[in-house]
Amino acid sequence: MSSALAEGALPAYILQLPESVSDVFIADTSTATIYQYKQTTSGVSLGHEGYMSIGQQGVGKERAWDRRTPLGVYFVVDQLDSDIMHEKYGVTAFPLDYPNVWDRKQARTGDGIWVHGVLPNEGQRAPLDTDGCIALPNEDLAALKDRFVPLVTPVIVTREMRWQDAESIAALRSELNLAIKAWAKHYGEANLHAYLSMYADNFSYRGMQSSEWASFRVQTLERRGVVSISVDNLLLLADPEEDGLFLSRFDETMSGSGVGSRTIKRLYWRRNDEGELQIVAEDNG
Repeated sequence: MSSALAEGALPAYILQLPESVSDVFIADTSTATIYQYKQTTSGVSLGHEGYMSIGQQGVGKERAWDRRTPLGVYFVVDQLDSDIMHEKYGVTAFPLDYPNVWDRKQARTGDGIWVHGVLPNEGQRAPLDTDGCIALPNEDLAALKDRFVPLVTPVIVTREMRWQDAESIAALRSELNLAIKAWAKHYGEANLHAYLSMYADNFSYRGMQSSEWASFRVQTLERRGVVSISVDNLLLLADPEEDGLFLSRFDETMSGSGVGSRTIKRLYWRRNDEGELQIVAEDNG
């Protein structure tokens, strides 16, 4: 679906951008199209729309060497030095953070998923022609490379572009903001019952299942006591593959009672059977 056919609608995945995130890239694998959406004073607008190539076996990466491109929300983690790369990667390359915590929760394996260029003078690859990476023509990637910021820029990989009206996006944004505000309040006040109620029964964390993790959190919160939790630079994105899954990524600052720390936090949210948003996965970075 061309962006022109969606006039008046917005990408369904971009719910809220902080000032620190100037660009979001969306890879529509059904049309071999990558979109650059940029933040402006009047909202999100389309910057670039161009061709890309993906994995030889299509999308839905599950394991190492399956030559599929993963579907989901990822972040640029680095920019590689083109002087020491093989020339097949073109003008530059940006590794993505596959597998992220949600991928690991689904037992997905593999690594080495990049956004990169192509051989000099190649023009563009066939639509299905990588080992799972996203390959752009060198001319396009050279023009966009300053918009890929390590540890900041999201790259959303979807089966097919979805659109949503601004009113629906605003309502969801408001609901998620309220949920995150409540989470920070309960967490800071060490309100154990309210805090733990915001986590789903199937939540797991670094090998700990829900009950084991809850016991661990009770012990740490009781020892820590009340602190102040602030949430800044809040990014909200909807997952393109998992219906009703939302990612919040923000700076969490904790202070008080001899405690002081700042962490980049990721919380993944999903509705329970009663329609309430609950946390189903959590990570830092």
